[in-house]
Amino acid sequence: MITLRRRAALLAASLLLTGCGGGAAATPEHRPAATATDTPATSGTPAPAISVESAPQRIPGLGTKTWAAVPQDAAQVVVVTGRGRDSPLSAVVLYRRSAAGWQAGRHWPAHNALRGWSDHHLGGDLRSPVGVYGLTDAGGLLRDPGTRLSYDHGVGFTSPGTGFEGEPLRGSFDYVIAIDYNREPGTSPLDWTRPLGANRGGGIWLHVDHGGPTHGCVSIAEEHMKELLLVLDPALHPVVVMGDHASLAR
Repeated sequence: MITLRRRAALLAASLLLTGCGGGAAATPEHRPAATATDTPATSGTPAPAISVESAPQRIPGLGTKTWAAVPQDAAQVVVVTGRGRDSPLSAVVLYRRSAAGWQAGRHWPAHNALRGWSDHHLGGDLRSPVGVYGLTDAGGLLRDPGTRLSYDHGVGFTSPGTGFEGEPLRGSFDYVIAIDYNREPGTSPLDWTRPLGANRGGGIWLHVDHGGPTHGCVSIAEEHMKELLLVLDPALHPVVVMGDHASLAR
């Protein structure tokens, strides 16, 4: 549970850090901008049915290097597959491990960063970091919908302004799940601690889609964010595996 004093300190610090006018009171990844590239995806595609007998023992699309980075105790894996190295369009699938193998959920359309993906993310590069990261903490402007993740609720998740395509950012941080890239797990998504240093960016979240590319986060429809919040279970050690298709296949 995050104390009121801690929340107030985080909010005050984050407001100072985004004083040039940006999105949520959090990190540079959440600042709005003014230009666009690709057209956003608009509809989901059901994943093919997988019988108990045919459930794969390894998540499809993940190569040897990527698969080796997935913790052995992870029983929930959110896979974010980018359309291309420089594309802001991607798809999200939640995989769940059972005794039979890995079961895939539905494919959800998503956005990632404006310029695509990077193996060495830097603050302000407008690329999402490729890799495997824990999912330990959540929060939002709206109240906890019933997640088992640690949840910080407060006005620090306000998201004013407009995005790359002129779309309003309002509501983008109604629900967020912190991606454990360059952050301290077990803290609010608003926490400013950056173990790799501030130049490596931070504040990379799963959050509500606003209809355009992000600065570094991954965004999906609000209904899917809420579904993830209700399904993810810390006891199952959930992680996100994210990157463009070619990077994940390595």
